Parts: sequence; structure tokens; C-alpha cells
Amino acid sequence: MAKSDITGKRKLLAQNVSHSNIKTKRWQNVNIQTRRLWVPELKRYVTLSLTTRDIRTIDKLGVVAYAKRYGVAL
Repeated sequence: MAKSDITGKRKLLAQNVSHSNIKTKRWQNVNIQTRRLWVPELKRYVTLSLTTRDIRTIDKLGVVAYAKRYGVAL
């Protein structure tokens, strides 16, 4: 399943809306990327499935601080 390991974000149920305003259900998938990140505090690499927004925030805050924010142990 496409799900972020840290935030837990996954696909959402949405609707296609045609020109005649007929609504049909569809899925909005999350942009999940598998990344191997170096964690200096643990002195090792950690492989995580992350959304692209997670990756940008990890670049800013660091992986340990970001995981702590969501209560995830690496």
C-alpha cells in the first residue's frame, strides 16, 4: 500500500466530475518515494517510504526531529 512511513498519509477518495456534472469515484494517490537516508544520531542508513512533502521537510529539519514530531521511532 502506498503509505508514508512517518506521517501515515495514504490515498484519498475523490470524484471525477464530467462536463455534464456526473460524479464518479476515483482515488487520489500520494506521491510516495523510497529513500535511503543517513541518520547521524544512529550512525546508519534508514530506508523509508516518504511523500515528497516529507522529503522536503526532512531536508529542512532533519530526519530525527521530523520523526519525533510524529512520534515515530527510527
